Amino acid sequence: MEENRQEHTLKRWRLILGEGANDQLSGYSESGNVALTAEEQIMDAALAAIYDDTGAASNAGGSAAGGKGKGAGTGHGAVHLSKWLGDVRTFFPEDTVSIIQHDAMERKGWKQLLFEPEMLATVKPDIQLVGTLLALKGKIPEKTKDTARLLVKAVVDDLVKLLETDIRRAVTGALNKRQHSPLPSLSGLDWKRTIQRNLKHYDTERRQLIPERFYYFDRARRSKEWTVIVDIDQSGSMADSIIWASVIGSIFASIPALRTRVVVFDTEVVDLTEQCENDPVDMLFGIQLGGGTDIHKSVKYCQQFIEEPQKTLFIIVSDLYEGGNQSGLVRRMREMRESGVRTMCLLALSDRGKPFYDERLAGQLSRDGTPCFACTPALLPGLVEGALKGQDLAELAKRLGAFQG
Repeated sequence: MEENRQEHTLKRWRLILGEGANDQLSGYSESGNVALTAEEQIMDAALAAIYDDTGAASNAGGSAAGGKGKGAGTGHGAVHLSKWLGDVRTFFPEDTVSIIQHDAMERKGWKQLLFEPEMLATVKPDIQLVGTLLALKGKIPEKTKDTARLLVKAVVDDLVKLLETDIRRAVTGALNKRQHSPLPSLSGLDWKRTIQRNLKHYDTERRQLIPERFYYFDRARRSKEWTVIVDIDQSGSMADSIIWASVIGSIFASIPALRTRVVVFDTEVVDLTEQCENDPVDMLFGIQLGGGTDIHKSVKYCQQFIEEPQKTLFIIVSDLYEGGNQSGLVRRMREMRESGVRTMCLLALSDRGKPFYDERLAGQLSRDGTPCFACTPALLPGLVEGALKGQDLAELAKRLGAFQG
């Protein structure tokens, strides 16, 4: 059993380190050789195509069974790439597939994989892949656009399913003030208030409470009770956050109690509210990753949509590397906050670690009352609910475990 465990460990290291480590690792094997099974040889070839620097061969997976001919190059054929993609999806866990796939495009320059419908149809859709598609959308040929759209839609649909219930619950919980209404509805009867207000009508002989008046909760919220503005930095470093923020913006837009405005910016400002309301996939394809950053210009644009400051939530999604008027940005955010608008800055909206951001500007905004933090999408519903309820967002973010700038 010990020998089997040792051999298993050696095989794992062999797969991690590649063929170049075979001779060295063999010295630790009882048999003097680290022999891979047929399946392990396929895994080895798939990994070598991305992570080995031999760069000798052009077939990614074409020689997988023998573990030779490693490296991908740029002269690969569609059949070989299809096999490589199939091998990766067959022999590796789902979360590992995403990592390998992403590395294939970043390390080996295989972004051209996405230019062929057959290739695009076989990749595993995930946020990183959608970010790559958005960055390359101007280069994607017509024959591939429909496939690319389906892939983006699959990811968006998954994200909506993941977030929609929690966001709707958060907004409903914050906005349902349970004001009382004379309209009769047994399901909406406020028993506690009804009993308290009718105690004087208690019949001692019958030992019964005979209410003179019933009180009900009014669950019908006013349409467009709050304005939510989502202002999104579309610089290339914000790719994951852009996708999450766009999906969340589309969910906000579908809630009747909210008037939602979704804006993206680099050095120019683009209002994507209409696309967001109709189809978040259209909205994502309206985003142009990269370029400079003028946050001040976007905030100035968004201010025109603030009609009732006390009923407005302004969410800016940015790493705060301002290329425009920084002092003007600080002043506008301060004025917005002082007028009653509830503001927050999401330095990152993703499941990744600590983001890169302008710490000095984040500190200035935080001191002026706009808390700046990075959070996972799972934490955002709680922050939105807290904002709508008027809670201290800095304290709430700390309690929820969001990274604060």
